[in-house]
Amino acid sequence: MTSLTLVRHGETDWNRARRIQGTTDIPLNDTGRAQAREAAAAIRVASRDVPATIVASDLSRARETAEIMAAELGLPAPRLYPGLRERGYGEAEGIDSAEFFRRWGDWHTAEVPGAEPWPLLRRRALEALAEAVRDHRGATAPGEASLIVVTHGALIREVIRHASGGEFPPAGTRLANGSAHELLFERDHVRLLSSAGAVA
Repeated sequence: MTSLTLVRHGETDWNRARRIQGTTDIPLNDTGRAQAREAAAAIRVASRDVPATIVASDLSRARETAEIMAAELGLPAPRLYPGLRERGYGEAEGIDSAEFFRRWGDWHTAEVPGAEPWPLLRRRALEALAEAVRDHRGATAPGEASLIVVTHGALIREVIRHASGGEFPPAGTRLANGSAHELLFERDHVRLLSSAGAVA
């Protein structure tokens, strides 16, 4: 059994402008860097001195968030997993949320040309987490250790939905930048323990 903390990357200028990023590689802004330090401080308080490893998506906003957190927590540099990248949003990348709604309707039911289907995102996310857990356990077994995973909002949302049978997160909410979500990973099964940072 492995304790997972899924952390959404810090803010970017596109997040601030409510523009859809997807796999477009947008860097953190200064607010996002501060959020990364705050996330590390919160994890330090909650860690119970259990050794941790940190991994991340290879997109720069997640990678830099993880690098900042690793430095704050005194951990080795994060290992990067392309499978932890954000959902590809096809033709929606770069447009703002109002334009998205005008063109395709509700976020959760929209059919966007070129976007990665939700079931494929979920499968990719779970496969990437399983790979990261295997690598982590290979490096830390048999001792107790936890895995911090810095990734993206849509991917975290799909993992939480999988782990909660679709109950969480509530419809109409988004996951805040820098928010942390606690899960357990055991034999390819994921169980939600807590989810914080959902905002309207």
